[in-house]
Amino acid sequence: MNDTAAFVADHPLLVFATLCTGMLLLMGLAWALIRRLRALHFFDRRELAWHLGLGFCIVLATLSAFLALADEIGVDEELGRFDEALAGELSQRLQAQTLRIFGALTHLGDFWTLTALCVVVAMLLLRQGHHRLAIAWVVALAGNGLLNRALKELFQRSRPLHEHGWAHANGWSFPSGHSSGSLVAYGMLAWVLMRFTPRVLHLPLALAAIATALLVGYSRIVLQVHWFSDVLAGFMLGSAWLAVCIAGAEMARLRGETT
Repeated sequence: MNDTAAFVADHPLLVFATLCTGMLLLMGLAWALIRRLRALHFFDRRELAWHLGLGFCIVLATLSAFLALADEIGVDEELGRFDEALAGELSQRLQAQTLRIFGALTHLGDFWTLTALCVVVAMLLLRQGHHRLAIAWVVALAGNGLLNRALKELFQRSRPLHEHGWAHANGWSFPSGHSSGSLVAYGMLAWVLMRFTPRVLHLPLALAAIATALLVGYSRIVLQVHWFSDVLAGFMLGSAWLAVCIAGAEMARLRGETT
């Protein structure tokens, strides 16, 4: 456990690059599988049912993982001990330049950054007459914020000590609002853009959204403003809520096309 924490603290950029590459490869494989199934007309007859079923499976899996994480964050649990070991190693080993880099990148998931993005995209959609898309966009971002705040109050987990000066965070720690917020915001943004761009750009948009969310979440660990498990829980929560919002919006669209 301590060896793993020390390795991450000594090689934060390498660890991020490895994790990000792995996640993007998995996303690429999943995307290729979906395209293959579409080419075989696998979804044609019951596309609405497939959207609903896929959304349900994602929600079930991610919420199960979230609950499992919540059960393992105590100081006597293995995950809780790893959280403390990693934060301790990071506080001792990271150089100022690394903290400066991640201190700048973490602002991609700040409340005011995502709020400004929410307002700008909603206004553009409304201006173009895409009222349903605008509603889905706002509900996704605002709903995630409310859900995250409620869960923070429920768990009331204290943050790790961070005195390096490159980032400051107040309030409760579990789950990470930056992680869930960035995943929902940039994931929804990719989904919205897919509605107006050629299919060849859809995979790059999805990969860019995932990479941005991973970067924001990882920055919260490196900056020691969140425990490792906070970020994992934030991604699980964000994935569940994103699946609900996209599945709901797609169901509304498909129903509208059939009426």
